[in-house]
Amino acid sequence: MGNSASVWLVIVLAVLAANTPFVNERCFAVISLKWFADAKPLWVRLLELIVLYFCLGFIAHALEAGAGNPFPQGWEFYAVNACLFLVLAFPGFVYRYLKRKHG
Repeated sequence: MGNSASVWLVIVLAVLAANTPFVNERCFAVISLKWFADAKPLWVRLLELIVLYFCLGFIAHALEAGAGNPFPQGWEFYAVNACLFLVLAFPGFVYRYLKRKHG
């Protein structure tokens, strides 16, 4: 896979992973959470978001290592990526919590 394709794959996966906790009631879009009566609580969605952030980081690191030597990153890199991941999750959050329910 070329570098350009790897970058686009990571971007698409990031958008999907960031919004997955907010657009469905299953954990990681697979596991049914029957012990919650109505909906997944916010803390479960945030925990799911954190796990998906680390999974995506592992995938991105694996793609970078496959293309050559991965660059060492400091804490600043991960802080910026975590903020970017939260920005990508904003549409799903708005859909789940801020959109008005009609009729």
